[in-house]
Amino acid sequence: MRALGSCFQSLRTTLLIKNNDKLFAVAPMMEWTDRHCRFFHRQLTRRALLYTEMVTAGAVIHGDRERLLGFSPEEHPVALQLGGSDPRQLAEAARIGADFGYDEINLNCGCPSPRVQTGAFGACLMTEPERVADCVAAMRAAQSAPVTVKCRIGVDDQDGEETLDRFADAVSRAGCAVFIVHARKAWLNGLSPKENREVPPLDYARVQRLKASRPGLAVILNGGLKTLDEAARESAALDGAMVGRAAYQNPEMLLGVDARFYGDARKAPSLDAACEAMVRYCEGVLRQGGKLSAVTRHMLGLFQGAPGARAYRRLLSEEAPRPGAGIDTLTRAFSLVSRTGDRLAPKAA
Repeated sequence: MRALGSCFQSLRTTLLIKNNDKLFAVAPMMEWTDRHCRFFHRQLTRRALLYTEMVTAGAVIHGDRERLLGFSPEEHPVALQLGGSDPRQLAEAARIGADFGYDEINLNCGCPSPRVQTGAFGACLMTEPERVADCVAAMRAAQSAPVTVKCRIGVDDQDGEETLDRFADAVSRAGCAVFIVHARKAWLNGLSPKENREVPPLDYARVQRLKASRPGLAVILNGGLKTLDEAARESAALDGAMVGRAAYQNPEMLLGVDARFYGDARKAPSLDAACEAMVRYCEGVLRQGGKLSAVTRHMLGLFQGAPGARAYRRLLSEEAPRPGAGIDTLTRAFSLVSRTGDRLAPKAA
């Protein structure tokens, strides 16, 4: 029975990648890619794979699961990223995540924050490929969703060439077929998490060599990608790209993902329709006792470079967090710009 489940999982993993021209994903980002953010991003792209924030295995097992794991059906395809280093805990958390309906379970082996170092997981796991292999094997055995790994090319003074190869070989032997590689080392001593996203040099060529030497693996490029053009160019020899802060800070870029990465011939989602959907979504959040700013904080990057964008951002930044802020705050913000085709632009005087 377990062998049958393993075969089914491998098939799902293969289809997840091979059915697409290229996979495009929005990176998991702590305190950013919550369920409200993911719902918003889904209005801009039908096809991109969306990720949760990293959730520790212990929190999944012992915490408020609906708060930590709950998501809207509209978010699919959506992946759960787990943090941890104990195979038993990760297996249980993966099973719980799969029961919630996540399309993929991802293990974080790349986060360099002091919090994950204290817990001996995240980027620390780059030094323990066999432990990661045990974790992956346990996660796969516990449920049927594909298990993937997000990692760095190495940590601290490790040799990036040897380290990444050894890591990928050990973990792929445990059944992981998809690696999302942040093309930087993580420096666990001396650099903050922010500096770890900026200071270690990017090495896209190293990620490309991993794919060239192991063509049976699906390798997704992450790190420093700022535009769809750059993501497509640097991942041309790979299986896809993952973009983080650029997509969050300029969400409008997601409107081009479906056609560019998936060859989707349907009319692209429109900014106009996305804004209308978010009004309805915010109405639902408010009815359930939520705060308007919990949603609108993810929408501040809209309309970059367009006249009226500054007034839109200022209104939402100042008024949405106020107690009792209602849907009129969002509609007033949108009213600062008017429609020109599928693009919102300033109202005529």
